[in-house]
Amino acid sequence: MAGLQSRSAFSLPFSLSSAFRNLSLTAPKRSFSTTLATQKIKTLPDYIPPYPYGPNYVYRQSNTGLYGGVTIQFGNKISQGRNEGKTRRMWKPNVRRKKIYSEALGEWLFIKVTRKALRTIRKSGGLDKYLLDDRPGRIKELGVFGWELRWKVMQTPKVQEEFKQERKRLGLPEPPSFEEWVAQKEAQLKAKAEDLTNIEEATKPTYNEKCY
Repeated sequence: MAGLQSRSAFSLPFSLSSAFRNLSLTAPKRSFSTTLATQKIKTLPDYIPPYPYGPNYVYRQSNTGLYGGVTIQFGNKISQGRNEGKTRRMWKPNVRRKKIYSEALGEWLFIKVTRKALRTIRKSGGLDKYLLDDRPGRIKELGVFGWELRWKVMQTPKVQEEFKQERKRLGLPEPPSFEEWVAQKEAQLKAKAEDLTNIEEATKPTYNEKCY
């Protein structure tokens, strides 16, 4: 009798509700997500002139390297077997990370570049000549990343000396400094505003014209 009382004292009452009370049917929250983050648009600093063609909003990855104007291509995969048909597919650019030497900057640059752009760089004679080409087609395929890199190469003393010798050979005047250029732009805007004011005053009807 004493053994039964001691067993009942230490034994817990069995209940399904108490057994599954601490269990949860909801899945635990994960600290990571499998959804790819949205690619941010690369913006240029204020001291760099704006890129004339703007960033690529369709293939945003091309704003972070030298892609040579290459984007993702879409098409059909044609099966030649019994079940002839078309299957949609895509072709991604062949992008690699390469170390390319810049003579103007004097350092190796580790950048993303496509095979097409790499072949064009080799044909041009180096990275600096590829970036400094002023043809519209070349500037368009540079992208935002290439435009920023082009500006850095143009600001080096070596390239500035080459530009100076070229201007001297062609007989061109020296370009104004940044402060002089800003002063000229302000003077032009002020003169334009004064001309518009004078035109408005000249076309404004007089008191006698209002009466009639």
